[in-house]
Amino acid sequence: MQLVRDNLYVAEKSVAAFKKSLKRAAAGTLAAGLFVLTSITAAKALDEVTFGTNWVAQAEHGGFYQAVADGTYEKHGLKVTILPGGPQANNRLLLPTGKVDFLMGGNMLQAFSAVEQGIPTKAIAAVFQKEPQVIMTHPGQGLDSFESLKDIKLLIGKGGLNSFYQWMISEYGFSEDQVRPYTYNSAPFLADKRLGQQGYLTSEPFAIERETGVEPNIFLLADYGFDTYSTTIETRNELIEENPDLVQRFVDASIEGWYNYLYGDNSAANDLIKTDNPEITDEQIAFSIAKMKEYGIVDSGDTEALGIGAMNDERMTSFFNKMVKAKVVSADVDYKQSYTLDFVNKKVGLDLRPK
Repeated sequence: MQLVRDNLYVAEKSVAAFKKSLKRAAAGTLAAGLFVLTSITAAKALDEVTFGTNWVAQAEHGGFYQAVADGTYEKHGLKVTILPGGPQANNRLLLPTGKVDFLMGGNMLQAFSAVEQGIPTKAIAAVFQKEPQVIMTHPGQGLDSFESLKDIKLLIGKGGLNSFYQWMISEYGFSEDQVRPYTYNSAPFLADKRLGQQGYLTSEPFAIERETGVEPNIFLLADYGFDTYSTTIETRNELIEENPDLVQRFVDASIEGWYNYLYGDNSAANDLIKTDNPEITDEQIAFSIAKMKEYGIVDSGDTEALGIGAMNDERMTSFFNKMVKAKVVSADVDYKQSYTLDFVNKKVGLDLRPK
C-alpha cells in the first residue's frame, strides 16, 4: 500500500510539473506572438511617403539620402521612397496630383509661379540658404571682379536668361547683348579665355578644373544679392492642412539628415546616391560636399541660430521685390501664399553641428 501511495505521489508531482511546463510554454508562445505582433504593428505604423527630387541623385541631395540610410526617417515614423528626377522626368507635375507627397524645389521662382497658376502647393523648408548659381571666368585675364563681367560675352542658358540674368540687368546694368547661348557644353568656354559662363557651384567648376587643372574664378550670385532660397521642400496645401504632424516629421527628419550628411559619416548615403546614379564618382561627390561647406550653401546665416531649413519673411519679400523689379514676376502675385514658416526655425538638429 505504501508503494502505491508513493507511486501516486510521484505521478501527481509529474502531472503538476507537466502542467507548469505547459504553462511556461504557453507563456513563451504568447510572448513570442506578442513580439511578432508588436513588430508587425510597428512596421505598419510607419507612414509611407514619396519624395521626388528635381534631378538625378547627387551630393546636393545628400541629406535626404542620409536620412534614409541611417534610419532617421524611420525614427520619425516614416518610410520614405526617394524618386529621382532627371532629363526625362518631371516630378513637379506629380506633386499636385498626389503621386509624390513631397518635392525638392529649385528656387522660390517656382513657388511664386505655382501661386500665379493656382497650383495648391507651398515651400515648407529651404535646405539651401544660398542658390548655388555661379558665373565663371578664367583666371589671369583681369576678370577677377563681378563688375568686370560686364566687359565680356557670357554663356547663359535660356532658363538663366529669363531669371537670374534679368536680375543682373536690373540690379547691376548687364546687357542682353552680352549673352551667348549656353548649351550645357563647356567647350566654347574652354576655347576662349575671354568668355564667362554660367554654372552650378558644385558641378561646372569641377568639370573645368578637372579638364584644365586650373580652378576657375567663381562668382556666386547669392553673394551679390540674388537672395532666393534654394533646394526647397514643397508639399500640397491639402497635406499641410490635413496632416501637419506628418509634414513636420518629414521636415525634421530631413534637417537631421542634412546635419549628419555634412558633419557625420555619409558613406552609406553616398552608396545610395551611387546606386541611383551609377555615373557619379566619389571625386564629384567629395567636391560637391566641400563646396557646399566652403560657401555656406546649406548651413550659414539664419541656420546658425534656427537650424538648417530656416526661412524668413524678410528674405522672401526681398527676393520677390527684386524679381518684380526685373520683370520676372508679376507684382500681382500673392507671394506670401507660396510658403509657410510653420515647420522651420525650430532649432532642430543644432545639437548635431560640430561645436
